[in-house]
Amino acid sequence: MASTNVSKPETPPREEIAINLRDPYLAAFLAWLIPGAGHLYQRRFGKGGLFMICILSTFFYGLFLGGGKVVYASMRENDQRLAYFCQIGVGLPALPALVQAYRAKNNLSPLPLLDPPIMVPPKMAGNQDELAEWNRDPNLKFDLGTLFTMVAGLLNVLAIFDAFGGPVYLVEAEPAAATTPPKPAPKTPPPS
Repeated sequence: MASTNVSKPETPPREEIAINLRDPYLAAFLAWLIPGAGHLYQRRFGKGGLFMICILSTFFYGLFLGGGKVVYASMRENDQRLAYFCQIGVGLPALPALVQAYRAKNNLSPLPLLDPPIMVPPKMAGNQDELAEWNRDPNLKFDLGTLFTMVAGLLNVLAIFDAFGGPVYLVEAEPAAATTPPKPAPKTPPPS
């Protein structure tokens, strides 16, 4: 019986893709400060533009839906705004809420960012409970606006990670070595 040689198919050498991420710490900080800025710093313009447009438009659309009221910082007894911990992930656009919270805590008038002012914590003195009024909206605009701004902040956390660590490339697994079945022992004639 003729034996056949099974040869392993040759795989071409893999090309290494080198991307200069520049300073990854600065890129991550810039990506947090303004979504997409870290990628622009790394000269990854396509990703930077995509992240900037998608994340900022999601954030500002949510802010628009909620009438500028959905992004505010508050840790008062009856109003612990945990959603802000997600919203702050979007960086600089959410930071005025900290200034407005400081001013509200110290009984100062809010900064007139727009008219009416945005990112101001609700008043909860006496019988006036603005937060309850905001949540009574039958169209759920306050809730949807909060959701959109939270999602924008969380998406930016992923973009920050990408700016710091760089892109992920999937590598194909090496094909398993072809094994040949063991050859049966040669038959020897019985002794006569």
